[in-house]
Amino acid sequence: MNSLKSKLDALPNFPGIYLFLNNAGKIIYVGKAKNLRKRVRSYFQKGRAFDNRLELLRREIADIDFVTAPSESEALVYEAALIKDNAPRFNIELKDDKSYPYLKLSVNERFPRLTVTRRKTADGALYYGPYTDVGALKEALFFMKKVFPLRTCAHVKKKVCLEYHIGQCAAPCENKISEKEYAKTVEDLKAFLEGRIKDLALSLKKEMAESSAARRYERSIEAKRRLEAVLSLQASRDQGKTPIYGELSELMSVLGLVVFPRAIECFDISNISGEKAVGSMVRFVEGRPDKKNYRHFRIRTFEGIDDYAMIKEVVERRYSRLVREGAALPDLVLIDGGKGHQSAAKEVLEKLGLGGLQVASIAKEFNHVYISDKKAPIRFSPGARVLLLIQRIRDEAHRFAVTYHRRLRDKI
Repeated sequence: MNSLKSKLDALPNFPGIYLFLNNAGKIIYVGKAKNLRKRVRSYFQKGRAFDNRLELLRREIADIDFVTAPSESEALVYEAALIKDNAPRFNIELKDDKSYPYLKLSVNERFPRLTVTRRKTADGALYYGPYTDVGALKEALFFMKKVFPLRTCAHVKKKVCLEYHIGQCAAPCENKISEKEYAKTVEDLKAFLEGRIKDLALSLKKEMAESSAARRYERSIEAKRRLEAVLSLQASRDQGKTPIYGELSELMSVLGLVVFPRAIECFDISNISGEKAVGSMVRFVEGRPDKKNYRHFRIRTFEGIDDYAMIKEVVERRYSRLVREGAALPDLVLIDGGKGHQSAAKEVLEKLGLGGLQVASIAKEFNHVYISDKKAPIRFSPGARVLLLIQRIRDEAHRFAVTYHRRLRDKI
């Protein structure tokens, strides 16, 4: 037990995967934790109520190993790969009757899709999981859709959709990617899901060099973007960074923020030719969506097309209300748009006496980020994890705005 105690004392306060081994050194259980130290130590707390199966597990634990991850969502991917490779006895025996979700990669289709399903069937597709944490699975899925943009539609349509415009689909429906290149993306995703990060990195480096030599520069840039995202993920895992002290700390440093951006609120505008214009606001806390505090706005003050005026209206309505109610303000306001949108939001906040509130904007073209004290935009490497974080928040605001806008149009 002394050996186990020293292992327990050495556990870090990071997300990751923990492995319980028996006397023969065989893995008998694999688990995922938001905080490795708290989760694993809880198995050995005196007075904790255990059912018979968990008591049997505890009696067989002779050693503990762990792997840190940059976030709980990435840990989910590693957990599934380890369970698939090792088939630990207690992972099978401790399952209850819940229907946990799987990731399904439909390699039996011409243009495979990555979807979530609760049914595993013999249909020729590849299945990964099951996953016990649906929220973490959704976060991991967002990362994969950004880095490996496969189609999500049930049938290949003849025109691009919203997923293409927010960079989550390569649009094979309009031949914006060749079948061969699409197949390579599928192979890269398979390597990622199976935990073969080193193999994937070598493959992407080779693809970059060959595409560049053949003057296929767009494909070379795409491979570079994918490589940077994967290497960044691997580096974060090796350093044991969490979402809070990883991407958010980097965001604070890159943008020169004076307050740690624990709470971020992001605004977007949606309209078609000025009709039924609406605004949306999504709130993220510690890198995760806080959906109960999402808000949408119908534009009231004017009709027509003026994105700057619309941004001013929704920002003023949001923060004048928070000031009246004495409610907590966010640490960072993010605007979907360019320098003009950022300036419009900043102008309103200064009028409200909130000039100290930090404001940034992200332009769709090139994903440049603007802040108040810099004329030139901040440019990120395409696969940088801090950019993926900003994009994720921006894309969620866009999705929320478009969904509300469609609902209003359908009522006409």
